[in-house]
Amino acid sequence: MSVARPPAPSTPHSFVTHLESAIDGTRFEPGRPHTTHQGRPLWVRYDLPAVQAAVSRDEVEAREPSIWRWRELLPGVRPSSVVTLGEGITPLLRCDRLGRRLGLDNLFIKDESQLPTGSFKSRGQAIAITMAREFGITRVAIPTAGNAGGALAAYAARAGIEAYVFMPADTPAVNQFEASLAGARCYLVDGLIDDCGAIVRAGVERLGWFDLSTLREPYRIEGKKTMGLELAQQFAWRLPDVILYPTGGGTGLIGMWKAFDELRQLGWLDSGRMPRIVAVQSAGCAPIVRAFDRGERFAERFPAAATIASGIRVPVAVGDFMILDAVRASGGTAIAVAEERIVDSMRLAVSSEGIPVCPEAGACVAAAATLRDRGWIAADERVVILNCGAAQKYPHLAVPNLPRIDPATRVDWESIVRR
Repeated sequence: MSVARPPAPSTPHSFVTHLESAIDGTRFEPGRPHTTHQGRPLWVRYDLPAVQAAVSRDEVEAREPSIWRWRELLPGVRPSSVVTLGEGITPLLRCDRLGRRLGLDNLFIKDESQLPTGSFKSRGQAIAITMAREFGITRVAIPTAGNAGGALAAYAARAGIEAYVFMPADTPAVNQFEASLAGARCYLVDGLIDDCGAIVRAGVERLGWFDLSTLREPYRIEGKKTMGLELAQQFAWRLPDVILYPTGGGTGLIGMWKAFDELRQLGWLDSGRMPRIVAVQSAGCAPIVRAFDRGERFAERFPAAATIASGIRVPVAVGDFMILDAVRASGGTAIAVAEERIVDSMRLAVSSEGIPVCPEAGACVAAAATLRDRGWIAADERVVILNCGAAQKYPHLAVPNLPRIDPATRVDWESIVRR
């Protein structure tokens, strides 16, 4: 019998040198809980020359297929602190049939739906809850528009940590179910995710929980950056040309860009060419796109935010400038797709490739088609779409109207074929 165990070194060793304010560079000592500085996120910084001396990319590649194989580029903790549900490497799937529909010769989908909680939120919460356990935190809280709450609840349950989850009242029922099932204390809020966030922040002093909101603690980025580390390895250490990322809070986009920069500094990339990052949003909630188009570094709150892709319904992001900095530094762009295209693009991807693409990734499919039509993406470029969660979590978006067959009557075989 194979048992999933935390693949950590026998003695803890951390290559973390300090934490750093993303807004002004102020340094903070590691080894204790941190949140934000001036209301803005912190970076975790590493002694990369020491990492380079301690391990090679070939050694990392030979390790167990897990996010924990990158331990030198993650915060060092005691083995007893590691919280895992068996997070493996997610597949990078070539999509020739869908690519032909979009005019792309080298299209790939990185399928994050295969992680333990059915979305890429497993990565961030595995590291965040591990650090909470390392620091002796016993109560955590989070606002969520969808998958983050379920992932937090699952990892908190695994760690024996009390969890509180606040979500907009119209959050998909599956997300409500999974968070509640995992034992979190869940509440529906008549508002958007930033309203939920305000409740979480107000409860820090009143109820003593630690705020695990997106980018309000520094370690979810470290978990999400493993997507970028994996992509580099899966592409044989030569990064793709374009990455389309569904952008709400943007932790994964920021994390991947951080990962690519760390790999570049380590000398592990066989090409210095970095991918162009595309921040994809819905026209119903596009604060990052609006700020990008205006040439602004900070994004104003998007009014009356509404989209069926609940994971990107984030009207204001605390890491807005980090998202925009990464997109611009990469030579990328930000694009909003029409709301009515999301489900059709989701259906196109699933029916073409069998990959359970979520609506947020459906927005990326639509964006890829638009950018190809504009000539912004060339036909022969290597393009990656992040499928951030499982389509099965959104059954309400595509309820089929299926014909019925009465076995007591003659089956009309010709009509079955015609349909």
